[in-house]
Amino acid sequence: MQLSDEHEALRATVEDFAQKEVAPVIGDLYIQERFPYDLVASMGEMGLFGLPVPEEYDGMGGDYVALCVALEELGRVDQSVAITLEAGVSLGIMPLLRFGSDEQKQRYLPDLATGRRLGAFGLTEAGGGSDAGATRTTAKLDGDGWVINGSKSFITNSGTDITSLVTVTAVTDRGEDGKKEISAILVPSGTVGFTVAPSYSKVGWNASDTHELAFDDCRVPEENLVGQRGRGYAQFLSILDEGRVAIAALSTGAAQGCVDESVRYAREREAFGAAIGTYQGIQFKIAEMEARTVCARLAWHDAAAKMAAGLPFKKEAAVAKLVGSNAAMDNARDATQIFGGYGFMNEYPVARHYRDSKILEIGEGTSEVQKILIARHLGL
Repeated sequence: MQLSDEHEALRATVEDFAQKEVAPVIGDLYIQERFPYDLVASMGEMGLFGLPVPEEYDGMGGDYVALCVALEELGRVDQSVAITLEAGVSLGIMPLLRFGSDEQKQRYLPDLATGRRLGAFGLTEAGGGSDAGATRTTAKLDGDGWVINGSKSFITNSGTDITSLVTVTAVTDRGEDGKKEISAILVPSGTVGFTVAPSYSKVGWNASDTHELAFDDCRVPEENLVGQRGRGYAQFLSILDEGRVAIAALSTGAAQGCVDESVRYAREREAFGAAIGTYQGIQFKIAEMEARTVCARLAWHDAAAKMAAGLPFKKEAAVAKLVGSNAAMDNARDATQIFGGYGFMNEYPVARHYRDSKILEIGEGTSEVQKILIARHLGL
């Protein structure tokens, strides 16, 4: 897929922002495990959170491809900042944009699309990640409201000072056969009975926000149902298909960032009287890294093109997510090896990529889930 002039202009703008605004400060924020509020505000002012949101909700009126283009450039420099944008749009905005009522859209989307507020999506639980059908959180109608009980784990953007809502999946009924009816319900921040646990201590993505959430007789109005009752699981699956393309783009950026840093270092670092980039062993390793990155970019471009054209793209999204996350992890490992001892120091971007990239093979559908989806598409 060849980027349009508009998408290319966006790419260049985000590249400039990532290099000039993100790169100089993210190292300290990462080590201090501080959320990048100033960078989020800047991204909001640039319109990045509103890229796929219609102008009537203060969005940019663009498309999902534009979001993916921005994510690749941000992921090239730092994944914490990139995942904050990805989750804010893919998981915070898109469920409301795709399935929310007119009132919900009017009330919440303008702040979310401008980055003044962040939204989150509560799906994963301690006993149900890949098996989302194992959801135990319940929501029961009591008069004119839902009473929610349960917990959610590993929820991005759920506990910042600017988080305004979390959309949660919950069991709202059971059929005669015992099958769960799963619905999506919007829970505003600060609702009584909704508790955000302290931030996790994580291996990576240390400048992003991730929490466990608890709901103890948390009551919200009946109209906070997002979409059709009993369709929460199906809605979530469609949201994840889009999100996997976004994660694939972010992963491609991370893989490219590792190539960029390795090429620069290989030209500067000398060993045995010559730049290490003159040695075939280093050249071959970087060449393989570049090949992985190119393949990852082609994969997400293919999925995004089909998505933009309104064609089925579930398999393509799974392929892109699998290939992209593998490329990010493999390139991070190789880049760290090229940097030697310096690659083990947190002050270097490759060290952040090494710590960050593993979760790309897990979040928004594990690599194993992607393989299952691909195999099913092949009729296996």
